[in-house]
Amino acid sequence: MDLSKILVISGKPGLFELVSQTKGGAIVESLIDHKRCPVFHNDRISSLNEISIFTDDDDKPLREILQDIFRKENEQAVALDPKKASNDEVFKYFGEVLPNYDHDRVHASDVKKILSWYNLLISAGKIDLKESEEETTEETKAE
Repeated sequence: MDLSKILVISGKPGLFELVSQTKGGAIVESLIDHKRCPVFHNDRISSLNEISIFTDDDDKPLREILQDIFRKENEQAVALDPKKASNDEVFKYFGEVLPNYDHDRVHASDVKKILSWYNLLISAGKIDLKESEEETTEETKAE
């Protein structure tokens, strides 16, 4: 699962896929409505590949958390609606996926955002467990 081209843009809802780069920024496509728009270097843009979650041990990359949710949900969307669920429900669910998350530094809004992103990636067909298993195999061979 390659999340390097899936972007979060501060101030814009949802996730975006990088279409092409320009001299002053990039062209992105919304995963929600598939509309394209320009973004510029002064926009706060983060790749999902760069995001990790605080745990009691070491930070865990978002990619691995999304894969864990994918396995838990049997390759389906999360039934829990992150927008309507209470903080307790969201933390209980997230605790099943990542039991050692840092309870002091991970907020309910963070978890709700991750679950929303997961559902959006599932509906867009951007999560594929086969690719992640191949990446793990290649990493093992490299070691």
